[in-house]
Amino acid sequence: MPLKVVSMNQHYAVEALCWKYEKPYDFYNNILTSDAIVELLSNKYYAVLDDYNVLIGFFCTGRSAQVPAGDAMAVYDEDCVDIGIGMKPELTGKGKGYEFFSIILSFVCEKHRDKDIRLTVATFNERAIHLYEKFGFVQKAVFHSDETEFITMIKAVSGKMQ
Repeated sequence: MPLKVVSMNQHYAVEALCWKYEKPYDFYNNILTSDAIVELLSNKYYAVLDDYNVLIGFFCTGRSAQVPAGDAMAVYDEDCVDIGIGMKPELTGKGKGYEFFSIILSFVCEKHRDKDIRLTVATFNERAIHLYEKFGFVQKAVFHSDETEFITMIKAVSGKMQ
Protein backbone atom coordinates (compact mmCIF):
# COMPACT_ATOMS: atom_id res chain seq x y z
CA MET A 1 0.00 0.00 0.00
CA PRO A 2 1.79 3.15 -1.19
CA LEU A 3 1.68 5.81 1.51
CA LYS A 4 2.13 9.56 1.42
CA VAL A 5 2.59 12.33 3.95
CA VAL A 6 0.46 15.48 3.77
CA SER A 7 -0.10 18.42 6.06
CA MET A 8 -2.73 17.89 8.72
CA ASN A 9 -6.08 19.46 7.94
CA GLN A 10 -9.30 19.78 9.96
CA HIS A 11 -10.95 16.75 8.36
CA TYR A 12 -8.05 14.43 9.20
CA ALA A 13 -7.62 15.97 12.67
CA VAL A 14 -11.27 15.31 13.59
CA GLU A 15 -11.08 11.77 12.23
CA ALA A 16 -7.89 10.94 14.16
CA LEU A 17 -9.21 12.44 17.39
CA CYS A 18 -12.24 10.14 17.17
CA TRP A 19 -10.22 6.93 16.93
CA LYS A 20 -10.79 4.51 19.81
CA TYR A 21 -8.23 1.89 20.79
CA GLU A 22 -8.86 -1.34 22.72
CA LYS A 23 -7.31 -1.87 26.18
CA PRO A 24 -4.49 -1.42 27.08
CA TYR A 25 -3.97 0.88 24.10
CA ASP A 26 -7.01 2.95 25.10
CA PHE A 27 -4.40 5.02 26.93
CA TYR A 28 -3.89 6.67 23.51
CA ASN A 29 -7.57 7.61 23.04
CA ASN A 30 -8.26 11.31 22.60
CA ILE A 31 -11.25 13.48 23.29
CA LEU A 32 -12.59 15.53 20.41
CA THR A 33 -12.50 19.16 21.54
CA SER A 34 -11.83 22.42 19.78
CA ASP A 35 -8.53 22.67 21.71
CA ALA A 36 -7.49 19.21 20.48
CA ILE A 37 -8.27 20.19 16.89
CA VAL A 38 -6.28 23.42 17.27
CA GLU A 39 -3.34 21.39 18.65
CA LEU A 40 -3.28 19.18 15.56
CA LEU A 41 -3.66 22.13 13.19
CA SER A 42 -1.34 24.63 14.88
CA ASN A 43 1.71 22.45 15.48
CA LYS A 44 3.86 20.22 13.35
CA TYR A 45 1.33 17.45 12.67
CA TYR A 46 1.11 15.47 9.45
CA ALA A 47 -1.37 12.95 8.09
CA VAL A 48 -0.32 9.68 6.49
CA LEU A 49 -2.65 8.57 3.68
CA ASP A 50 -2.93 5.44 1.60
CA ASP A 51 -3.22 5.49 -2.18
CA TYR A 52 -6.98 6.14 -1.87
CA ASN A 53 -6.34 9.23 0.32
CA VAL A 54 -7.70 7.39 3.35
CA LEU A 55 -6.16 8.44 6.66
CA ILE A 56 -4.19 5.56 8.13
CA GLY A 57 -2.23 7.51 10.72
CA PHE A 58 -0.58 10.72 11.73
CA PHE A 59 2.59 11.99 13.34
CA CYS A 60 4.02 15.09 14.89
CA THR A 61 7.46 16.50 15.50
CA GLY A 62 8.86 18.81 18.14
CA ARG A 63 7.47 19.63 21.56
CA SER A 64 4.07 18.08 20.77
CA ALA A 65 5.78 14.68 20.60
CA GLN A 66 7.15 14.96 24.14
CA VAL A 67 5.47 13.79 27.34
CA PRO A 68 5.57 16.74 29.80
CA ALA A 69 6.42 14.48 32.76
CA GLY A 70 9.78 13.80 31.11
CA ASP A 71 10.88 17.39 31.60
CA ALA A 72 11.46 16.87 35.33
CA MET A 73 13.78 13.95 34.52
CA ALA A 74 15.64 15.96 31.84
CA VAL A 75 14.98 13.24 29.25
CA TYR A 76 14.58 15.85 26.52
CA ASP A 77 17.76 17.81 27.20
CA GLU A 78 19.66 16.30 24.25
CA ASP A 79 19.18 18.16 20.98
CA CYS A 80 17.09 15.67 18.98
CA VAL A 81 14.06 15.75 16.74
CA ASP A 82 11.15 14.32 18.70
CA ILE A 83 8.47 12.38 16.87
CA GLY A 84 5.13 11.04 17.99
CA ILE A 85 2.91 8.75 15.94
CA GLY A 86 -0.61 7.39 15.88
CA MET A 87 -1.94 4.66 13.64
CA LYS A 88 -5.59 3.95 12.88
CA PRO A 89 -6.74 1.41 15.49
CA GLU A 90 -8.08 -1.10 12.95
CA LEU A 91 -4.63 -1.33 11.36
CA THR A 92 -2.57 -1.90 14.51
CA GLY A 93 -1.18 -5.34 15.26
CA LYS A 94 -1.59 -6.47 11.65
CA GLY A 95 1.94 -6.12 10.33
CA LYS A 96 1.34 -2.72 8.75
CA GLY A 97 3.46 -0.75 11.21
CA TYR A 98 6.74 -1.27 9.38
CA GLU A 99 5.61 0.43 6.17
CA PHE A 100 3.76 3.13 8.12
CA PHE A 101 6.72 3.99 10.35
CA SER A 102 9.16 3.73 7.43
CA ILE A 103 7.48 6.58 5.53
CA ILE A 104 7.39 8.71 8.68
CA LEU A 105 11.04 8.09 9.43
CA SER A 106 12.04 8.86 5.82
CA PHE A 107 10.08 12.12 5.92
CA VAL A 108 11.61 13.21 9.24
CA CYS A 109 15.16 12.21 8.24
CA GLU A 110 14.85 14.16 4.99
CA LYS A 111 13.84 17.32 6.85
CA HIS A 112 16.28 16.94 9.78
CA ARG A 113 19.44 15.39 8.38
CA ASP A 114 21.70 16.70 11.15
CA LYS A 115 19.81 15.57 14.27
CA ASP A 116 19.25 12.27 16.01
CA ILE A 117 15.61 11.22 16.25
CA ARG A 118 13.91 10.58 19.57
CA LEU A 119 10.52 9.17 20.42
CA THR A 120 8.72 8.49 23.67
CA VAL A 121 6.64 5.36 24.14
CA ALA A 122 4.70 3.79 27.00
CA THR A 123 6.63 0.77 28.27
CA PHE A 124 3.55 -1.48 28.00
CA ASN A 125 3.47 -0.86 24.24
CA GLU A 126 5.79 -3.75 23.41
CA ARG A 127 4.61 -3.93 19.79
CA ALA A 128 5.74 -0.36 19.16
CA ILE A 129 9.03 -0.79 21.03
CA HIS A 130 9.82 -3.88 18.96
CA LEU A 131 9.06 -1.96 15.75
CA TYR A 132 11.26 0.98 16.76
CA GLU A 133 14.13 -1.38 17.58
CA LYS A 134 13.87 -2.83 14.05
CA PHE A 135 14.62 0.69 12.80
CA GLY A 136 17.70 1.07 15.01
CA PHE A 137 16.20 2.97 17.93
CA VAL A 138 17.78 2.21 21.30
CA GLN A 139 16.23 2.71 24.71
CA LYS A 140 17.64 5.72 26.49
CA ALA A 141 15.69 6.87 29.57
CA VAL A 142 12.77 5.69 31.69
CA PHE A 143 10.37 8.03 33.48
CA HIS A 144 6.87 8.02 34.95
CA SER A 145 3.83 10.22 34.57
CA ASP A 146 0.94 9.99 37.00
CA GLU A 147 -0.44 6.90 35.31
CA THR A 148 2.17 5.38 33.00
CA GLU A 149 5.83 4.49 32.66
CA PHE A 150 7.56 5.75 29.51
CA ILE A 151 10.87 5.26 27.77
CA THR A 152 12.64 7.49 25.33
CA MET A 153 14.30 5.82 22.37
CA ILE A 154 16.87 7.42 20.12
CA LYS A 155 18.04 6.66 16.61
CA ALA A 156 21.48 8.01 15.87
CA VAL A 157 21.28 9.73 12.51
CA SER A 158 24.11 12.21 12.80
CA GLY A 159 26.67 9.82 14.22
CA LYS A 160 27.06 11.76 17.46
CA MET A 161 25.07 9.45 19.74
CA GLN A 162 27.06 7.34 22.21
